[in-house]
Amino acid sequence: MGAPRKLILVVIDGLAAATFEAAVDRRRTPALAYLAEQGEYRRAVSTFPSLTPVCLSSLATGAHPDVHRIPHLVWYHRGEGRIVEYGSSFAALRAAGTRRSIADAIFNMNEQHLGRGAVTVFEALEDAGLTAAAVNITCYRGRTEHRPTLPGLTRSAFGPRRFFFYNLFESDVTGAPVAVGGRALGSIDRYAAAVGRWLVTRDGFDFFAFYLPDYDFASHVSGPDGAAEALARSDLAITALMEAAGGPDELLERYAVIVCADHGQTAVREVVQLATAFDGVKGVLVTASNRAGMVYRRPGCGLAPDELAARLDGRPGVEVALWLEDGEAVARREGGELRFAPAGGSWRTRGDAAVLDHPGGLERAWAALQNPNAGEVLLSASPGFEFADLGGRHHAGGGSHGSLAAGDSLVPMLAVGVDRLPGSIIEVAPAVLEHFGVEPPPYAASLAHAA
Repeated sequence: MGAPRKLILVVIDGLAAATFEAAVDRRRTPALAYLAEQGEYRRAVSTFPSLTPVCLSSLATGAHPDVHRIPHLVWYHRGEGRIVEYGSSFAALRAAGTRRSIADAIFNMNEQHLGRGAVTVFEALEDAGLTAAAVNITCYRGRTEHRPTLPGLTRSAFGPRRFFFYNLFESDVTGAPVAVGGRALGSIDRYAAAVGRWLVTRDGFDFFAFYLPDYDFASHVSGPDGAAEALARSDLAITALMEAAGGPDELLERYAVIVCADHGQTAVREVVQLATAFDGVKGVLVTASNRAGMVYRRPGCGLAPDELAARLDGRPGVEVALWLEDGEAVARREGGELRFAPAGGSWRTRGDAAVLDHPGGLERAWAALQNPNAGEVLLSASPGFEFADLGGRHHAGGGSHGSLAAGDSLVPMLAVGVDRLPGSIIEVAPAVLEHFGVEPPPYAASLAHAA
């Protein structure tokens, strides 16, 4: 048997499964439609909170937050006594401290916050002697030091051998355009397309993570039903890879392809300031953004997690509250409760199962609660609601994500030339490693046991 085909992982940020299916059925995205005709497709499940830093870390490591330790877009760093903000909005960055927040988003997430026990797909493949490449993906930890390309920046980043990150780090000179200006018109995806064209023309990788974030940006502004032009531009970026290979058939002769999203998006109409539920309560810190929130108990807090969750009863905007109690997880929804814990490869439950009837709800909620960087109480937003961020910003009138709900959590999963089709974003990294004959990390979900 010969060597496996090289592999391209295409990640379209924020693309819900239903939106993908409609675009393909109506032939609005010719490149995606072609790949769908050639491969296998299913709806797959994201992680929780279904927010980009958490989800991309799950895609890169094959783990939920209990392993990779990234809990949210914004969280409280207990060891350093400060808020970490990865970029909910510019106003949130300013509220948390712009300089520190930029360092957190670009460097510290990978160098310090990403769990030491997690292994990225880039690390695993290059440890096996293969060449990995990535463009713009924010969970990028690898073995190769890269110096910044912009004057005035001196801090290195450690990523895969071929590493391109928003013009800040470029392992090779590709002639790609500037990535940041004019994002509303798709500048970041155009940058990724130019890098991808350069790499495919030179067949310069074994594995390539091709991350396209502009659809998510447009969907936040216009809602999932109003971002068709942005999705068409993402499709053109995939078309650029096909053209570089000599055509779509030629691309698939050379490469296996996985296409997925990190999370979906749903329309939001109303905004909630979560912190107001805890006015007058000492020792409580709330971190929230998009459609997920966390409540931290700090020194001086006299309320237990269940008492903190009870303060949200009857308040609009919170669908599910989650916390740990006596070795079990507790989910509370509209006055009903479900208690659950792992038991022999399955789940032990007590209470109303309908409380957590979301896709993969038990697994995702349990893993999120086991993250030592998470708050004592985790919150998933009600349909149509969003939680304002540190700067008071929100996406009301547009789209958002982060909750356990199906619209936020079900993503397209399309594979061509891969033995097994992942059923979750945490199964993608193991699928890539198994494709190349590399043993996944012990914690990773083995596709041999995938449903």
